[in-house]
Amino acid sequence: MSTAEKIESLYHLENGDKSVILIGTAHVSKESAQQVREIIQQEEPDTVCVELCASRYQSIRQKERWQQTDIVKVIKEKKSFLLLSNLLLASFQKRIAKQFDINPGAEMIEAIQTAEAVGAGIHLADRDIRTTLSRTWHSMGLWSKFKLIFQLVMSMGEVKDIKAEDIEKMKQEDVLESLLAEVGRSLPALKNILIDERDQYLAEKIKAAPGKKIVAVVGAGHVQGIQKYWLTDIDLQALEELPPRKKMTGLLKWLIPGVILAMFIAGFFYGGAKAGQDMLVWWIAANAILAGLGAIIALAHPATIISSMLAAPLTSLNPMIAAGWVSGLVEAFSRKPKVKDLETLPDDILSVRGFWRNKVTRILLVVVFTNLGSSIGTFVAFPVILKTLIGVTP
Repeated sequence: MSTAEKIESLYHLENGDKSVILIGTAHVSKESAQQVREIIQQEEPDTVCVELCASRYQSIRQKERWQQTDIVKVIKEKKSFLLLSNLLLASFQKRIAKQFDINPGAEMIEAIQTAEAVGAGIHLADRDIRTTLSRTWHSMGLWSKFKLIFQLVMSMGEVKDIKAEDIEKMKQEDVLESLLAEVGRSLPALKNILIDERDQYLAEKIKAAPGKKIVAVVGAGHVQGIQKYWLTDIDLQALEELPPRKKMTGLLKWLIPGVILAMFIAGFFYGGAKAGQDMLVWWIAANAILAGLGAIIALAHPATIISSMLAAPLTSLNPMIAAGWVSGLVEAFSRKPKVKDLETLPDDILSVRGFWRNKVTRILLVVVFTNLGSSIGTFVAFPVILKTLIGVTP
């Protein structure tokens, strides 16, 4: 009996004159890595497709890529949350892999190395992780974003509860899906972006792979979806674009600050200096204290904490800038990351302590927690100044 015949997670697909062998794997399974190697050696395909995007492929091939991270550029381009999310997801996988003494993504590494050994081409089939996370973020409301960040942070303590038999269960779902399951249950659009869209993307990319004999290595959670969309023509460009912001979202970004400013003016006009000053004090205090608290939770530099408290009351009224971006830049210059921080980043993300100790991840935490604190401050202050205004309005 051949290796291919022994594996339950093996599927044969046809596309014109192309023959595709689809292997469903667990991303943290020694057995999956071994099976991938044996099948590629046996089949000697023209091309091996892997469930990797270019950035993740480079992270496998270039172990020192973290040393090239420009943290200031990340903050200025508003990608702090995306990088932090990516690191948290990598941490989740790495800690499971470490617990069971395997390499994270070992089956993808094995697929690449075995493909090179048999002279097969390598075809990257997954959508860029940054695009997936960006589309996820754009689809969520403020409360869902809070829940997502909380879920990612809480994932830092879940790995010890995972047993060996749970690895088999992980073969049935994508690692992103399993990690964000709680958020996904309350937000169906999340599953669509994380799983359904990627199923479509993977199916189309595998169909477009060069050669007549192809082995495709994907997480088993995507196999059913790839089969579902195999005969469907997929528009890859549409899946790679960020959805335009809803008109209502763009309107609210400017409407809320406008309403708050109008309330201040009305407070001074109807209630005099005392009422107007009370409203300003509440606004400044709520934003400053909660933004500063967010920076403190991230163990920010004292100068960063002060900057977050000074910036939050002003940035909350300006949709073009966020308190977290200000505090993140101050933290980056106050505690500039060294080469050592970039070199130890892959190891530091394996623990909660490491996330707070490493200067790179601490800057990202400062951005995220300061922004969260400032946002909560706005919601706390709004009803208070509204109540004050109602009390002085004739």
